[in-house]
Amino acid sequence: MSDPGNIADNADRSLGQLVATATAEMSALVHDEIALAKAEVRQDVKRGVTGSLVIIIAGVLVLFAFPVLSFAAAYGIHNLGLGLAWSFLIVGVAFVVLGGLLAWFAVAKFKQVKPPEKSIASAKQTAAVLQGVKPHPRPSVPGASHPAVTGSTRADKALEAAPAQDEASPVARSTT
Repeated sequence: MSDPGNIADNADRSLGQLVATATAEMSALVHDEIALAKAEVRQDVKRGVTGSLVIIIAGVLVLFAFPVLSFAAAYGIHNLGLGLAWSFLIVGVAFVVLGGLLAWFAVAKFKQVKPPEKSIASAKQTAAVLQGVKPHPRPSVPGASHPAVTGSTRADKALEAAPAQDEASPVARSTT
């Protein structure tokens, strides 16, 4: 990128070169903002995936372990002298508490997922700067005609047909 403080270098450059430089810098800015947004989203997706995996593991553990361990624990408690129904109730409550703790951990991970704040702030700042930029109106020269150029493009023909001075527009036009 060029140094905007280098006035001597800018004075020697043509309007086309300045527009090309501005376009390249704008393109680089957009690419950098997209890369920042991707990095922030990637980080939040990792957090979301971690939370999802934990909740899936919790569900699988409860699903497969519940019948086997509940029977084993209930019969073990029954062997200690407690009634069979009370033994199964104690084991069932213990598994529900364990599943609840794992779900609480997963919800805590999901709450850490945030919007891409840096990208949003950067995009708002860029939009604020670009809203203040207005193109310079072209001077109208009465009676002046554009020289005919062989092999001109549609954009060139449209510019020739356009009035000599346009109203300022917040969107820059490009002829590609």
